[in-house]
Amino acid sequence: MRVGIGYDIHRMIEGRKLFLGGIEIPYIKGFLAHSDGDILLHALCDAILGAAALGDIGTHFPDTDIRYSNISSAQLLKEVLVVVRNKGFRVHNVDTVIIMQEPKLVPFKDKIRNNVATLLGIDVSFVSVKAKTQEGLGPIGNNEAAACYATVSLDTGG
Repeated sequence: MRVGIGYDIHRMIEGRKLFLGGIEIPYIKGFLAHSDGDILLHALCDAILGAAALGDIGTHFPDTDIRYSNISSAQLLKEVLVVVRNKGFRVHNVDTVIIMQEPKLVPFKDKIRNNVATLLGIDVSFVSVKAKTQEGLGPIGNNEAAACYATVSLDTGG
């Protein structure tokens, strides 16, 4: 059994689509990023790579590489899964915390959970998605940014 933690934060700007867990959330702002900026999937990639001791998302998908410009973070996650599966690991359990002031995520949490489970090829009962606000404090509380933490356990599938 291996355990990893991941984190991501991005500025929020008007004129970009908002993606969380591979789901488009209707909102006036999205993430300023080289890819689609999905903070949940980025944190998840880092947690998976960390649990397998294989570096981080920036090492595998540098923002200086035009191949990853506006790429779907779901595609990045699929590529991360290939790498860790080739090392003999599979994702067992996922726990995430999204920190953003707006929009409220309650109506989307189950859809996000289900999509993350599908992307990972695991049962939804092994995926947790929590949402918190920053209580109006700092850049996240001022709706200028959003962040996500993810923890993952990997096993050898044996």
